[in-house]
Amino acid sequence: MNKIFRLFFLLAFAWGGLTTSAQTLNQAKKWYEEGDYEKAKPVFARFVKSYPNNGNYNLWYGVCCLKTGDAAGAIPPLEKAVKRRTPSGQLYLGQAYNEQYRYEEAIETFEAYITDLAKRKRSTAEADSLLAISRLGLRLLRGVEEVQVIDSFVVDKQELLEAYRLSPESGTLATYQDYFDQEDGEGGTVYENELGNRLYYSALQADSTLQIFASSKLLDRWSQGKTLPDNINEAGANANYPYMLSDGMTLYYASDGKESLGGYDIFVTRYNTNSDTYLTPENVGMPFNSPYNDYLYAIDEYNNLGWFASDRYQPEGKACIYIFIPNASKQVYNYEGMAQDSLIGLARLDAIAATWKANPSAIAAAKARLQAALQDKPRDIKRHYDFEFIIDDSHTYHELNDFHSEEAKESYRQYAQAEANLRRQQHKLDDLRQQYQQADQAGKDNLTPAILDLEQLTRRLDAELRQAAIEIRRLEKQHQP
Repeated sequence: MNKIFRLFFLLAFAWGGLTTSAQTLNQAKKWYEEGDYEKAKPVFARFVKSYPNNGNYNLWYGVCCLKTGDAAGAIPPLEKAVKRRTPSGQLYLGQAYNEQYRYEEAIETFEAYITDLAKRKRSTAEADSLLAISRLGLRLLRGVEEVQVIDSFVVDKQELLEAYRLSPESGTLATYQDYFDQEDGEGGTVYENELGNRLYYSALQADSTLQIFASSKLLDRWSQGKTLPDNINEAGANANYPYMLSDGMTLYYASDGKESLGGYDIFVTRYNTNSDTYLTPENVGMPFNSPYNDYLYAIDEYNNLGWFASDRYQPEGKACIYIFIPNASKQVYNYEGMAQDSLIGLARLDAIAATWKANPSAIAAAKARLQAALQDKPRDIKRHYDFEFIIDDSHTYHELNDFHSEEAKESYRQYAQAEANLRRQQHKLDDLRQQYQQADQAGKDNLTPAILDLEQLTRRLDAELRQAAIEIRRLEKQHQP
């Protein structure tokens, strides 16, 4: 009787264990299907340990690792799932390779997956898109810039702009809401150049994407914002974080469009004065860009320091700011002559000290410049004024309503139109001078009379403006309280 009882007890215990295991697996699969990978992950880990050759268990566990930020841990189980020919294994394994910068393996995996899909007459759109990212990643990995990153620190994203300590000579960064002081408008970041006469900003559009606009400052107002070309504001993508160098032509910004490795990538383009448009933007490459969001690239030419932000390896709501020494010309590491792991570490910025060349004095000097910049008190954000006209040492006007004299106000309107005309003529003169530099002798002979005429005209207009400003100040002071 005792033997029968013990046998019954053991069978019941085993059956209960199997039932509990089945319930746990079903619950994990439910979490998996709902996208709750954090909960499902430990359950699938136990099943993989107990059944290491099961393709489905390896797939589910590998996807959970990938979706919870452990791409390195996802690769072994996903490789096993692919060997077991588990459906969708190649799709996720290729993504894990991408996130680990193993682009050659990712390309091979996606190409095989696309071939399988085509044989089964299934859509290859998603795999084609991921394959394009792998090919872009391999191209960028072959050209990792040899840049010295001197420091990095993590901040709350809400405090990102305050953490950028750029010199006044480099312009001003602000949020759209703070700069424009508008409750009904939404946007990203705003950059105002060091002269205070040019503005670049991103604004939210009707399709819920951000696009970059440019505006010039006239004496009585800012011009209507002009959207930048389609090669910058790509359809269906976000363009944000604009920053213009002091040359007025080199624009950096971030976009999550088709040429991005993942999320936002940093791009650079140059304004072409001859065609009044921008050249085809280029991805600035690694180590600045990664499979994560990378953005807000700025060069402080006065301090010779570069800044950019990244979400790589950061928790929600945090960003890492990297400070580097800008190169006068781009230099890249030797892709063929380096160990792959070392190059990937430099591309990912695993250790910023690894980027330092054998030049400790340059690093020390850059760190000293950074320390001085960080000790500066944060500057007040510039407000969006209609214009800035100095009456005297105690009075500067920013709106027409600031004038007390109606005669001075009307004279200022005429003054603003005259200054706008002067700027147009100066732009024409600059364009002619650039054409002159690139022309042959016959072209220079043809351009010379027009250049001389415009030089004479701009000098006359400038002198007239100076006299007009003096008269406006005289009229206004007669009516000041």
